[in-house]
Parts: sequence; structure tokens; C-alpha cells
Amino acid sequence: PISPKRLKEEFGFEAVITNAYILWKRYKDKPMEQGLHSFLSFDGAVMTDSGAYQILVYGNVGVSQKEIINYQERLGSDIATILDIPTGWKITKNQATETVKETLRRAKSFFENKKRDDILWVGPVQGGRYLDLVAQSAVEMSKLPFQIHALGSPTEIMESYRFDVLVEMILTAKMHLPVERPLHLFGAGHPVMFSLAVALGCDLFDSAAYALYARENRYMTENGTWRLSELDYFPCQCPKCSGNKPKDVRAQPAKEREVFLAEHNLHVCQAELNRIKQAIRDGRLWEHMEMRARSHPALLSALKKLKNYENFIEKQSPIVKRSGLFFFDSYDLSRPEVVHYRNRLQEYYLPPKSALVLLLLPQTSSKPFHKAREFKKIKEILKELNSESRRTVHVCFYAAPFGVIPIELDEVYPLSQHETALPLDKESMDYVAEQVANYVKRSKYREVVLLHDPQNWNGIVKKALRKMCLLKQIPFENLNLDVKRQKAILTRLEIILDKKPSEQS
Repeated sequence: PISPKRLKEEFGFEAVITNAYILWKRYKDKPMEQGLHSFLSFDGAVMTDSGAYQILVYGNVGVSQKEIINYQERLGSDIATILDIPTGWKITKNQATETVKETLRRAKSFFENKKRDDILWVGPVQGGRYLDLVAQSAVEMSKLPFQIHALGSPTEIMESYRFDVLVEMILTAKMHLPVERPLHLFGAGHPVMFSLAVALGCDLFDSAAYALYARENRYMTENGTWRLSELDYFPCQCPKCSGNKPKDVRAQPAKEREVFLAEHNLHVCQAELNRIKQAIRDGRLWEHMEMRARSHPALLSALKKLKNYENFIEKQSPIVKRSGLFFFDSYDLSRPEVVHYRNRLQEYYLPPKSALVLLLLPQTSSKPFHKAREFKKIKEILKELNSESRRTVHVCFYAAPFGVIPIELDEVYPLSQHETALPLDKESMDYVAEQVANYVKRSKYREVVLLHDPQNWNGIVKKALRKMCLLKQIPFENLNLDVKRQKAILTRLEIILDKKPSEQS
């Protein structure tokens, strides 16, 4: 119900996709006579699909690969797609293998048939839910000089809300495609999953969902979908909703109601795209994606899948951002920044050569930790130590989500540029305890002293440290934080630390 011209002028969309097969079937040469852009009354970028989705639905389209390539070249598409064979959701692996082989055969023959070099051609990656086939397809497609790639056959998966499978498909394809080539995701039409698609590395996506939902009286929001009949209020202030009430829209004739919903759905989609762009600028895409993921259990399941690909995602992510991080719970342990720090600490960091005693202190309420009020008394004790003892003591903090933070790294991004929600969940505490234990395992300290915070850590870090020190056969001292016994604790800490190097095991 919305013309391409209005899509750009009123809604701000600068590219549209249309189906070359449907144009060929309905209009034959008419779009060529006028020119595709004039025919659509659209002066932005026009992408054409080849009819592969119709193959998935109907089994055959009655047009050859050579014919549809030639038709798209005559149309003058800005971006065009070969006639691939989509991998359906419910087919066997043998059938899926054939779709991959045939699509690859068509991709190779395409370069023998194409005549124009001023069109960006899309090479689809097939394989569906069979990830080894997706990987194979991506590897072979990457050897061909396509400018853009697309993930084939995702629509049925998204309609089934199997976003966890979608994550695996996208990331498997991304891991085997050239990083410089954009990836298109066909059929990604609901704003609730836009941020997930972008975070996974999809550069382009399309869908007619805004119109299809409108025909069914479905009202999109960035957090889900409502039936128009379910709404007493519009949770939106777009130009369509701000001056209307649901009961008035329900009373409209069916066609007017459909147009209203389609226009609203488009406004919601564009607004969400703008939020995502701003989140990228602000370094907040992960937070935005996580917020949307909590709109539906299927999306949260997809977020969990990122754990399996965290090292790949980390390598593709910026090291420094314009803003700090928000750490909410254990889902955020797969954040690229957390993975980056863990890997770099393990690969490159060595404690000072003089360090014999590891003094582990809990994270403080303010950052950087070594400038916090809670650290002031500890700092005074360290100053009072004799010079020989002082140089053997190495201060580190244990903190979520990063694990061990040596004092000399305390102000390095993002170790002091993050906020953590307390109390921590058990998975986050277990992770920190594991990182602390691994750090001690690969270090050469002769003694470990823990200032334990039982209120926030429930003994989990203490237990992991005691076990590791026992394994390494080095002394382990534990002091529980207790505000009422603060003076006695600090005195005990001073006695423990004030040893000559020769006295340390």
C-alpha cells in the first residue's frame, strides 16, 4: 500500500528491493521501457531478487538462470541476485547438499553469462540449518568475485522463531566470507530483531513484513507485535499514532486500516534503525541488542548462542569505544570487551619480576579501584611496609566482569569505564573465580593473600583460590571483610605482608 516514492520521501528509506521474477511475470518489458527507477518512481538504490523465494514456496518459477540474469541487467538494477536454489527448513541433509551444489554451479556459470559490470551482484550462501554446508557454501562462494553475499533461506527459520539457529547460520557464514563484502539477510522484517542482525554482521536486510502484518491487523513495536483488537492505547508517538486511538482505527474501513498499520509499522522500523545507528555511534550496540533480546525468550536463547562464537566476534570488534560498558548479568560475559581483556591478559601480561606475594582485593564501589575510598587504608599499610617487603607485594583486584585486574592496568579501558549491577548472579561469580584461579595457576607468586568480601562473593572466589593454592603448594591467607573488625583486619594484613623476601616460601 505504500509507494516506493513515499518510502523515501516520507519514511526516509533510501533503498528498496523488488522481485525481478514478479516484474517479469506481470509487466514483461514495461519496466525496461520506462527504466526501473522511473517505473518505481524511486531515485534511490534498487535491489532486485531473482525469484528464489518463489522456488522455495512453489517449487519452480518457469524461468532460467540465464533469463533472469539477462532480465535484471536490462532492468538496470543497482543490486541484483542470481537465481539460487534455497535450502528449506524441513528438508534432509542430502537434499540440502543438492541445493548447495546447484547454487554453486549456477554461481559459477553466472560469470559466463553476465554482460554488465556496473551492477553489484549478490552471491547467496545456502545450507540452511546444516552448518557444515553453510560453511562449505560460504568458502566456495567467497572464491567467486561477487560484491555482496546473502544468507539464503532464513525466512522459515525466523517465522518459526528459531533465532538461535539463525545466529549459528549467520556467524558460520560470516566466519567463512571475506570481511570486506557486505552480507544481506533476506526476510528480516521485524524491528525487534534488527539489532541482533546488525550485531551479528548483517549489513543489509529486507522484508515486506510491515505490509503483511498490516493486512492481518498486526501492530508492530520495537519490542513485539500486538493485534489491533488487543490495544486500548497506542504505545507509540509516530505521526500515525499520536493523533489516533485504537478504537477509532478499528472502526475504519479495512483498506484505510491496512494503510494506517502499514505506515505505522514503517515508522517503527525506521525509528529502530535510527536507534541502532546511534547506538553504534555511542558504542552501545550490545546494550541495545540485549535490551531487545529480553523482549522474547527466543531472542534471549539466541543471545546465549553468542557464547559459542565469542572469540570470532571479539576479533571483529573495536577495542575502544566512546562510552563505558554496562554489565547486567552473565549474558554479558560474552561481550567482545570482556573476551578481549581475558585473552590479552592471558597471552601478554606478566606480573612484575619482583612480585612474590599476590594481594587480591575486591572491587570497590567507585572506579578506578586504586583511587577508591575503600583502598585508602590498604594503600597506607603498603606505604608503611619496609622497602624490601613493599616491592614483593603485587596488588590486584578481583571484579566482575573482568576477573583479575592488576593495579597497573586499573585505568586502562574499559576496566574503569564500566558499571556493574549488584548483586552478581552465580554464573558471573563463578566466571570471576575461574579467571582468578587461572591467573594464579600461570603466575609465579609464592604466596596469595585474599581480602574476601563475603557479602558480594559468597565464598566462591575464596574456594577457587584455596583449591589452586593447594594444588600449587603455596601459602594462602584469607581475611574476611568486616566493617566492625576493620582495624583488627588491617593489622593482621600488615603483619602478613610485612615479611622479608627470605621469609616468604
